[in-house]
Amino acid sequence: MKYIKFFLVGILFGIVMSKAEIISWYRIYEMFKFQSFHMYGIIGSAVVLGMISMFFFRKKVIKTFEGEDIYIKPKKKGMYRNLLGGILFGLGWALAGACPGPMFVLIGKGVVSILVVIFGATLGAFLYGLSKDKIPH
Repeated sequence: MKYIKFFLVGILFGIVMSKAEIISWYRIYEMFKFQSFHMYGIIGSAVVLGMISMFFFRKKVIKTFEGEDIYIKPKKKGMYRNLLGGILFGLGWALAGACPGPMFVLIGKGVVSILVVIFGATLGAFLYGLSKDKIPH
């Protein structure tokens, strides 16, 4: 019962994604063909909001629900790893027509074929978990 607020925020987020057409395959297709600014504007807004949030986390203005400071571990530097990860993520997004967040909204909208993508994403995360100690990071 204490997690109901997160469930409700998730539902609200799904509704917003649906109404903003973020889950639309056609909007994603337009973005990858550089035919529309719609998705770039949304992604850019999310990046700016993330930057502002990180600023407030580091200044200890925003705290957890329990009142504790939020600490973000520094990321490892490296261009190769970021480029490779970005390329893999972009290819998966382009092939599936959805990034991880909207996949679950698409289930709610009745797009049953997205279950194949969710299965693949879950399998990939599982395999990464098994092999992460054996691969370079």
